[in-house]
Amino acid sequence: MLQPHHGQMKEKLGSAPTHLLYPYLLIPCYKNYVWGGERIPRLFNRTLPPGRYAESWEVADRPEGSSTVANGPLSGKTLTDVVRDLGPLLLGSRRDGRFPLLIKLIDAATRLSLQVHPSEETAALVHGEPKTEAWYVLDAPPGAAVLAGLRAGATPALFSEPFGITEVEQAVDELPVAPGDLVFLPGGCVHALTAGCLVLEIQQSSDTTFRLFDWGRVDDQGRPRPLHVKEAVQVMRAEAQPVRIPRPIPSSAPEPHGILTLWHSRHFRIESILLRQSLSATLEEDTFHALFVEEGTVDIQPPRGPALTAQRGCSCLLPAGLGGYDLTPGTPAARLLRTSMPQPC
Repeated sequence: MLQPHHGQMKEKLGSAPTHLLYPYLLIPCYKNYVWGGERIPRLFNRTLPPGRYAESWEVADRPEGSSTVANGPLSGKTLTDVVRDLGPLLLGSRRDGRFPLLIKLIDAATRLSLQVHPSEETAALVHGEPKTEAWYVLDAPPGAAVLAGLRAGATPALFSEPFGITEVEQAVDELPVAPGDLVFLPGGCVHALTAGCLVLEIQQSSDTTFRLFDWGRVDDQGRPRPLHVKEAVQVMRAEAQPVRIPRPIPSSAPEPHGILTLWHSRHFRIESILLRQSLSATLEEDTFHALFVEEGTVDIQPPRGPALTAQRGCSCLLPAGLGGYDLTPGTPAARLLRTSMPQPC
């Protein structure tokens, strides 16, 4: 299907219901997995019943769960509804269909399974969806390390035969992490989030996960969780490629704005913004912006309508058709993560 070029997009925006284009404060949906913890409601001041909160799907448009708009004319609408109704006005002039990313908080009270997701090249082999992802570390104990990638000399063939924890430790690399680090995990990279890590995960919209090893864990009914060793081996990257923490790239924005590009690829762009005074941002017609407030409080002022105040732990989605917005710290300084999409090739 042909997508509108920029002139067509502007013409369409002229007749669009502009009152529907504003900063959307999102209510997440929660997932209760056996390895989850209690930090998400506690650290981000969320009024929730006592329980285990493994994942908070902050920006989600999935059959398994969708986030919901909390404010403005679209209050009560799911992100799935909004994407359906606004299409390129939300996603960008070169996109249509489902929201392309899934952004979630993950609280690992115990380590996650050793797992693999398919890439674009292997997803069709296993009738799944590709999933490349990145972890931004919000909290981790001193000396923390995640599992990411095969060690030199290890191959997927190792997992085709019976194996245990010793073989896993010898085959899978450890990567030391600390708060503020970003770990990029391409599809096909074997990995596991370890106990004590709290991350913001930015990923392709996919729920295809193949468990390779689950450390002998059982579920709430005392049963081992199913493994998918055959599929995991099938989509695993054949060669050992070390996973490293990328060096942040400063932007050309003048001081006192601290804007760092943590990752930029064809899948997504992730920036860290240390906000000390007001900052104006432009929304290009080809992408939305998704904001997560890591520290402090931020006022988000659109070109039209009232400002939105986002507290620590809030997620906010800025539709592509909005045009721009201003960010002002409501505290002496605020830190937020901003995710956007590069233009499709």
